[in-house]
Amino acid sequence: MHIVLGANPEADQPWVVDAVADLIRQSGGSVAVVAVDEVELERLAAAPRSVFAERAQRAASTAVQRLAAVGIEASQTVLSGRPLQQILDFADQQQADLIVVGSSTRPAVAERLLGSLPLALIEKSPRPVLVITNPHRSR
Repeated sequence: MHIVLGANPEADQPWVVDAVADLIRQSGGSVAVVAVDEVELERLAAAPRSVFAERAQRAASTAVQRLAAVGIEASQTVLSGRPLQQILDFADQQQADLIVVGSSTRPAVAERLLGSLPLALIEKSPRPVLVITNPHRSR
């Protein structure tokens, strides 16, 4: 099984990485971590692309290091642009069997206005998408 793990540059989600580690231990396979800087046009961004790219790099590196700590090797890629399309394209290039992402970290109102990447992936992806929720979040 080849898994693409979408690392969230806006929030540390260690439980997502832990879930991927469990899947790999149970099924074997490989992991490719991808983080997207979310900057489509730099001139319209609230800060320079480098700020967003650094956050994406940190998210991808953190996920790869967490996997390495439990003996799982993973590749790491940082991309620019819209996360939905970049993750879908990356999963195609990787010939992924599964895309794994964390649940949305946005408040419900923002999610309704701006959309939810996990839900959009479920709607648009031709391959299975597994959305991992925070096990420590109160409901």
